Amino acid sequence: MPWCEECAKYFTPNSVKTDGSCPTCGDTIQLPDGHDHDGDSEPVDESTPWHFKLMVFMVVAYLGWRFLDLFV
Repeated sequence: MPWCEECAKYFTPNSVKTDGSCPTCGDTIQLPDGHDHDGDSEPVDESTPWHFKLMVFMVVAYLGWRFLDLFV
């Protein structure tokens, strides 16, 4: 998350000006990896964590079991 030392404030990557400066004070701030000031590059694609996939699978399995339990 971009941080401006002068304003002591975090900014979203979309709220930073296209030249990489702070919208409030105009100071140049550092963007995190995967973001460009000019917007030409694509953001880094991050895959879904394995434990989130496992949690979704377990919730679907549990709800499926509870649904089948209604008829037995």
